[in-house]
Amino acid sequence: MAGTDRQNVSVSLYHDLFNPTLQHALDLVGIFVFALAGALLAVRKNFDIFGIAMLAMVTALGGGLFRDLMIGAIPPAAFTDFGYFVTPLVAAAFVFFLHPEVARINRLVSVLDAAGLGLFCVTGTTKAYEYGLGLTQSAALGLATAVGGGVLRDVLANEVPSLLRDREMYAVPAMVGAGMVALFLNFDALNAVTSTIAAVTAFVFRLLAMRFHWQAPRAWNRRSEVAEEEHAKP
Repeated sequence: MAGTDRQNVSVSLYHDLFNPTLQHALDLVGIFVFALAGALLAVRKNFDIFGIAMLAMVTALGGGLFRDLMIGAIPPAAFTDFGYFVTPLVAAAFVFFLHPEVARINRLVSVLDAAGLGLFCVTGTTKAYEYGLGLTQSAALGLATAVGGGVLRDVLANEVPSLLRDREMYAVPAMVGAGMVALFLNFDALNAVTSTIAAVTAFVFRLLAMRFHWQAPRAWNRRSEVAEEEHAKP
């Protein structure tokens, strides 16, 4: 009964924090941008139209699908909201026909991707907490929501997942944003302002990492004669 009461209070908090219409629109924008990134990788790998659509889908929806399955939000939002399901396919079609133009604005796509990262690490953490998880577990699922789709994309594309070799700190900003939400929840200070601060912090952190090529620390005092393999640039 206590768990149910807590979930009801948390759901009320969630809806107080995020206007449903605005939240849905932001989710669709984030899904679209993540799908663009997945579809562009498929084009660089010379995948066919099915491969392009598949990478777009898993990149955009994989993290949220994993979170919903873990917290028992069944069926997952990806299968109950038509917009969530169709948006990645629209992005895939966009890239299929216009990939040279999309590749030319790759920097803008990266900026929007960083914004989606900041948004999803906050909403993912909040949704996990509303379903009764502890603060640490909620933050972990917030991170998974933000980067899980990218991990699935890299595995399917036969790439080293970015989560394991965090070039330009993709996972770390999401971890920081999710951790901030957990701290705000712990001190009963999560509101529209503080949740925005957490999302913006993750977003700016990611932009700075891209600008200055920050990387997560490697093994202490490691020396190797083998140069690290670099991904081919488009």
